[in-house]
Amino acid sequence: MTKKYQRDIKALRAAAVLHWPPELLDEAAKVSALPTLLKTQDSFLSILKIADATPEAWKSALQTSRTITPTLFLKHLMVLSDLGGEALNKLPPVGRYFEGDVLKFSFAGSHARYRFQRIHEQVALTNAALGVGSTEMLSPRPLSPLAEDVCMMLLYASQSTNADEFPAEAREKCIIGSLLGKTDELEQFCRSNYLRVSRQVGGASANALGQVTQTYVAEVLRRKLPAGWMVTTNGSIPGVSVNGTSATTFDVVAVSRTRRYFGVEVSFQVTTNSTIERKAREAGGLQRAVHARGGRICYVIDGAGNINVREQAVSTLCQHSDCTVSFSDVELDVLVEFLTAEGRYS
Repeated sequence: MTKKYQRDIKALRAAAVLHWPPELLDEAAKVSALPTLLKTQDSFLSILKIADATPEAWKSALQTSRTITPTLFLKHLMVLSDLGGEALNKLPPVGRYFEGDVLKFSFAGSHARYRFQRIHEQVALTNAALGVGSTEMLSPRPLSPLAEDVCMMLLYASQSTNADEFPAEAREKCIIGSLLGKTDELEQFCRSNYLRVSRQVGGASANALGQVTQTYVAEVLRRKLPAGWMVTTNGSIPGVSVNGTSATTFDVVAVSRTRRYFGVEVSFQVTTNSTIERKAREAGGLQRAVHARGGRICYVIDGAGNINVREQAVSTLCQHSDCTVSFSDVELDVLVEFLTAEGRYS
């Protein structure tokens, strides 16, 4: 087997895509906001970097953006503050915290104030009410009074001078406004926070994103492999079991006309995830089990969280892989080439 197929992490990194490719973003947006947020984080940051003249300068900067809608801007603030709709919905009416329904706060060494338009009353602040769902947040709707109130609170509540009773667990998270005008600190804060999966976009949606990538790889294989091949998602290889009791499930299983089985594991992580480490622990035993049945094991590995963060785990997967590729079309063609060549044998 040549180095063309059995890569180490250095070779894999050289071919890496790291961030969600355009052809997957539309599908991914249906199940999670995360790919869209990562794709637009530079545009979001650019708005914050120039919005330091006045406390509300971000609104003018937002109007000039071609990529950031008002609700997408709000979603970025919610994720960075780690305050999703469930947490925010517990706060209204905020008039009980802010005297006179006014947020008074410090800005660039001066006193500033903002009068709430809606959230001083009892209103819903769920994700649905704020319009920050995975698809809704891309709608080019104008900035609503409700969304404006929440943006101002998320930006400046930690600097408030008239809200001693505002919940401490929320107050300590509303710090982004304190970083305006401090470009290096702002960028470091934002970049580091996008390396985690927020509770707002993690959990079930992370699994759904995995399904999107598996489906995409399976569709590529169905389209490009020779006639007579069978390709399924979440399939198994007869007789292969890592735990010795139940059949091991592979993200994608391809079966050649000669009935040779190929297990394909797909991991496209833009944030850190323990799944890749679990797969690394099982990799050696899995490859031996697949080989014992005459099959081959392949990995499609990409994403910043994998290539840049989980280096040891990815290196282990490469070591116990018959063919390892990244997520680009060119790389998936290499996988097709490997399967086609090896599939001639039974």
